[in-house]
Amino acid sequence: MSFDILTKWPTTTRQSDYPVDPIFTGRWSSRALTGEPIPETDLYTCFEAARWAPSAFNAQPWRFIYAHRDGRDWDALFSLLNAKNQSWAHKASAIIFVVSRKDFIFQDQTVPVGSHSFDAGAAWGAFAHQAHLLGYSTRAIGGFDRKAAPDILSVPDNHHVEAAIAIGRRAGLDDLPETFHAQETPSMRRPLQTFVFEGRFHSSHD
Repeated sequence: MSFDILTKWPTTTRQSDYPVDPIFTGRWSSRALTGEPIPETDLYTCFEAARWAPSAFNAQPWRFIYAHRDGRDWDALFSLLNAKNQSWAHKASAIIFVVSRKDFIFQDQTVPVGSHSFDAGAAWGAFAHQAHLLGYSTRAIGGFDRKAAPDILSVPDNHHVEAAIAIGRRAGLDDLPETFHAQETPSMRRPLQTFVFEGRFHSSHD
């Protein structure tokens, strides 16, 4: 078995059609996590990577709200996840919620930012890849209580709660409910021709 020199995890069998850095094919979203603590310095290194993501008008609309495992805010953030996600995410080192601001101040006027979710996604991508470089697994979570989240997280009305993230060291299948075992493997990706079009959109590839 071969191992990634950066992460010491077994290398994946995923192959790109065009040459890309192995960080892109090597990163995948595991649910099996050890539960060990993540140092604040490691977590903030990931936030630092997110800080440098591109954004419209340089508005930087992303916001991150986090809680360490067994920290004072863990129960509140963890309670927002649905039962299926709680069944594995209780072993995360930290839970993070990604929030985007829907407007920004430009020349003393409040201007809507139509790309706030898009830009927050770019920041999450940077976070995820930096975490991978540090040897952590991250998984974005859409299954959470979206109605309760703004209140529990004290999110203002001009912000939107995008997703939750679980981060931690990858564990073996013994640390994961059996219902997830078949999914605990790097997923493949669609061929480029199914989502890259020259000139106009082609629905025939759906």
